Amino acid sequence: MGTLNSIFLYLVQTAISLYLLVVFLRFLLQAVKADFYNPISQFIVKATNPAVVPMRKIVPGVGGYDMASLLLAFLLQMLAIATLVIIKYQTMPGAQLLLVGGFFGLLGLALNTLYIALIIMVIVSWVAPGSNQPAIYLIYQITEPFIAPIRKVIPPMGGLDFSVLVLLIGMHVIRIALYDSAAALGVLGVAPWLS
Repeated sequence: MGTLNSIFLYLVQTAISLYLLVVFLRFLLQAVKADFYNPISQFIVKATNPAVVPMRKIVPGVGGYDMASLLLAFLLQMLAIATLVIIKYQTMPGAQLLLVGGFFGLLGLALNTLYIALIIMVIVSWVAPGSNQPAIYLIYQITEPFIAPIRKVIPPMGGLDFSVLVLLIGMHVIRIALYDSAAALGVLGVAPWLS
């Protein structure tokens, strides 16, 4: 693959991956019932409305989950895979690669998003505990539903909360299984957020 093709592929993949992240965050924020009036939530909603609102006419929400955003994220994963295969290998990807890669890519995106949010939360809790910045509050709202069940089983001991550490270890185990499965199915390194 030539230099210009590599640059073009990088730019296209980056653009799709960033928008994919914003769309997935919209799904995640609604799933955890995050503050809709948070400035960051408002930005995410406005940035994704042009694509999500028309899709909602076809795909309604289910049980309080924004299925239109989730479907759009899945379609964006498949678009990114198709773009990579067409530009890099000059061939059309098969349906199986698109579907399996899209599914594993979404799982990878979910794990990476939660992992990054947890790391930021840990750093902020050391550097600026009690911060009420909109971004920090949103990260707290994203991570707390995953941490709270662990905290019920393993309560803080001596002022130390091990629930985040347990969650990170559990996520790493899931990540190993996910990456090994993706490699076995031939989709590792093809889907964004899974390489």
